[in-house]
Amino acid sequence: MAEPLVEVTRGPSVESFHRGHLVAVEGGGRLVARLGSGAAVAFMRSATKPFQALPLVASGAADRFGFVGRELAIACGSHNGERAHTDAVRSMLSKAGLSVSDLRCGAHEPYGKGAAEELRAKGERPTALHNNCSGKHAGMLALALHLGAPTVDYLKPESPVQRAVFRAVSHYAEVPEAELEFATDGCGVPTFALTIEQMARMFARLVAHADADARLGEELRGVVCRESAQRVLSVMLAYPEMVEGEGELDTELMRAGAGRFVSKVGAEGVYAAGVLPCERWPKGLGLAFKIEDGDKGDRARNVAAVASLGRLGVLGDAELKSLAAFAHKTLTNHRGDEVGEVRPSQALSSLQLEV
Repeated sequence: MAEPLVEVTRGPSVESFHRGHLVAVEGGGRLVARLGSGAAVAFMRSATKPFQALPLVASGAADRFGFVGRELAIACGSHNGERAHTDAVRSMLSKAGLSVSDLRCGAHEPYGKGAAEELRAKGERPTALHNNCSGKHAGMLALALHLGAPTVDYLKPESPVQRAVFRAVSHYAEVPEAELEFATDGCGVPTFALTIEQMARMFARLVAHADADARLGEELRGVVCRESAQRVLSVMLAYPEMVEGEGELDTELMRAGAGRFVSKVGAEGVYAAGVLPCERWPKGLGLAFKIEDGDKGDRARNVAAVASLGRLGVLGDAELKSLAAFAHKTLTNHRGDEVGEVRPSQALSSLQLEV
């Protein structure tokens, strides 16, 4: 059964709950905390992006085409369509000898309010560059070229690009490749149905560098390696503004964390984070949760993410204060009167950690 993660009040009373499932796992595999069921299954959606980017790095494609840190970061991100984002994706395509027409992610209005308003003011229509997944797709196109595969087929599950992604996800989730359940994501590539605990373990293993080269078989050569994991983490931490955008959850959380953890949202109320080895968590830590109702409008995820990272000791008082806009939301009526709030549930506020 799902448990309340976030509650919505009206006056002194709780009017609504956002229920879900939350798991935190240490890098060595020990379960640290849980609300709801760790066996609940959800599509990982864009929280998969750091793992989808691993073959781009491990194969040598990123180096072959001279991708710099901010370009690799946007390959791991769900960007806002700001000028810096579209310029980075355009640069990746140019370096690989490709064009916007090669992107097969589709077009949508930029997620960033300022970017969308700028586009409308110019009377321009959004292109595939503005798609929040265009960085990932530019990286996949480059990987296709590097592997000698047709670029037109890079979305297909049977393509060499997606087979490399399947192997990377299989390795980190510890699920046999043939048993991975998948469907089509909003941008057209496969997205994986995994348990919340598997998602948390993936991020725990990523930050703990559990994939030491000596343990990898031939089938993973060019797909994952210790260096590729370190590089993906380092670019996300160095360029948090490329992972989502100004004022957005992933970007502001990683800025507040100052290099201590990576953060990645996914559609339909999915969230995951990987805490690098530190004094509190010497083996690293993986966190994942799913808001069961899909959290349309992001009413619950921001609150749950900040609260859970706080309870896990990842965010201190100073960081929590700087993230107050995400940690709590005041509700007003149409006259502007304060009538309620969105806040962590009692269960999340008192989350107990395993010792």
